[in-house]
Amino acid sequence: MAPTQAALLFGPGLGDTQRGLLVALKRRGVATLAELARSVRVAPATVREHLQALAGRGLVERRGTRRRGGRGRPEVVFGLAPAAEPLFLRREGELLRELVRYLERRGQGALVDDFLRERVAAEREAALARVRGLAGEARLAAAARILSESGFMAEVVRGADGAAMLRLCHCPIRNLVAATRAPCRLEIALAEELAGVKLARGEYMPDGDAACSYRPAEGAGR
Repeated sequence: MAPTQAALLFGPGLGDTQRGLLVALKRRGVATLAELARSVRVAPATVREHLQALAGRGLVERRGTRRRGGRGRPEVVFGLAPAAEPLFLRREGELLRELVRYLERRGQGALVDDFLRERVAAEREAALARVRGLAGEARLAAAARILSESGFMAEVVRGADGAAMLRLCHCPIRNLVAATRAPCRLEIALAEELAGVKLARGEYMPDGDAACSYRPAEGAGR
């Protein structure tokens, strides 16, 4: 069964008219205010308000002007901004998960590990240079910033014992982790290098926790 329009488009705070405008722009590529008003069957003045709201959220942008039938005043042309693309159904993660499982069934799972290690190694030296000379919580905070730049939404928080710990609130490669835990092994190894201490994992998203958390292991140097 083909997905419905509602299933194709997600996003908190989007009403039916705004969803309709985004879908219309996705189908058309670009459109004028009048064309969008006809598509969603809403008055142009109301469409203008919705476009302004969507532009304020970075979802819609102006794409120049177009003359109506070659005559009269040019009309503004609107299109989707890059930030709107993730609102539509995407399947890259699902395909990646299936690819990894296919390779493992074919006995080629080591290729996945090699690829992930090379990918981490390519960024490792630059990341370590940013924490060099730092220690303790200052280094842990720098590690959190570096991991956040990779999409992990990392933060430094206090555990129940008052000790500082690293907490990753998002996994940007969750579909891959569903197929292989190799990224998790590399993640904690990199986090240890960045933090400069041996880490012990507490929370773990694949086990259903809200985040992945790491604290200095017992007896680890600071």
